[in-house]
Amino acid sequence: MAVKKIHVCSHCDAQFPKWSGRCSECGSWGTLSESVIDAQTEKKEEAKKVGGAVVLDLRTLKSGPEIRIKSGWEEIDRVLGGGLLPGSLLLLSGEPGIGKSTLAAQLADVLSKDGEVLYVSGEESAVQVKARLERLHCDLSRLRFIGETSVEKITGAALKLKPAFIVVDSIQTVYSSFIPSESGSLSQIRAVAIKFLEIAKEHGISVLLIGHITKDGQIAGPKSLEHIVDTVLSLENEPGSNYCLLRASKNRFGSVNELGVLEMTGAGFIEAKDPSSVFLGAGATAIAGSVIGCVLEGTRPFLVNIQALVTKTVFGYPQRKASGLDLNRLQVLSAVIAKRSKINLVTRDIILNVVGGLKINDPALDLAVCAAIISSYLNKTLPAGMVLIGELGLGAELRPVFRLEQRLKEAEKLGFKSAIVPEGADYRSGKLKLLKIKDLGNLVEILG
Repeated sequence: MAVKKIHVCSHCDAQFPKWSGRCSECGSWGTLSESVIDAQTEKKEEAKKVGGAVVLDLRTLKSGPEIRIKSGWEEIDRVLGGGLLPGSLLLLSGEPGIGKSTLAAQLADVLSKDGEVLYVSGEESAVQVKARLERLHCDLSRLRFIGETSVEKITGAALKLKPAFIVVDSIQTVYSSFIPSESGSLSQIRAVAIKFLEIAKEHGISVLLIGHITKDGQIAGPKSLEHIVDTVLSLENEPGSNYCLLRASKNRFGSVNELGVLEMTGAGFIEAKDPSSVFLGAGATAIAGSVIGCVLEGTRPFLVNIQALVTKTVFGYPQRKASGLDLNRLQVLSAVIAKRSKINLVTRDIILNVVGGLKINDPALDLAVCAAIISSYLNKTLPAGMVLIGELGLGAELRPVFRLEQRLKEAEKLGFKSAIVPEGADYRSGKLKLLKIKDLGNLVEILG
């Protein structure tokens, strides 16, 4: 049991933590005496004074249809789960210079049509932000700016303005005066995020927080920051590429498997009109070892170009290198090819690349990966306009894949003429010619 010593005045019952000769309340001398109280009982009495929370009966709660605010960008709306939900708290992260502030500014410009938008920046001055907005051809009539880093001042101004959308660039520069530490520290980031969460939930204002990342690519700050927000978005791109990929690693209001493809131009981001062409390239199947496969990112099919290079091992053990594909998966597929066919990969190095920088975990790409390896080994190209879709088992058998018809429709839309698919697949709605195979041996016969 926790006990606490106090000193009580026998004349007026005033309590003091330390003894003194005179009571500061009634002025009496020599009236303070030591007393012991139960600290737990004191806390319980204080809790009773606070009272309990309001209990709601969900059956009597009126709920209307879910309202989504369209951003005007189909790529962004898909990643968000159909649009921006009022009162949601979003976190956008990415490499320095990738375009986080540009994307936030363009999003703020579109959403300003539904109400005033507040742009908060602790990193740039008002002149710098205005120059960016003018370069992006944004309408400044309903955009408001605050160059402040105190979260109390920011939220106070936001409650007076009552904007439809708030952009905070970035959360690492904002601090709370109630936390005795510098801005950007773990406690400050957590306190600031909770403050913006209260604004979002209590007043129905959507808030977008821009967050820095660390050297290893993680969002700077505590992991609890990602637990606090509703949606975590990340902007990615390959060095030297104008295309950026927008992903959601967390989304309370939609799927995390969707992928948005954006193109960076001199006037900001634009939507990729034909995302599949980003990952194909010209003359994709004109060389040995280059094969076209199809993967699903959420509900969207993407045609991707798989390139393999098989060379003789010069020294030591054979090497396996993969870019865009799980290296362990490449090791498994290489072992299946070596075991279940006449292709000898024991003394061969294998280098595999997914063109366009897409990182893939879809097992439907197994057949295309095997075809690329065998094609490079035999130095033979596949027929033009052919796509390969299928999952490979350890016994070299081909298995059906998820949403095959949707993948084949995408291939036909892009002008492909034929497809190699697992035996038993059915596709009658198009003109795509299907070559159905049972196992890896049938694939070697086609390539041989």
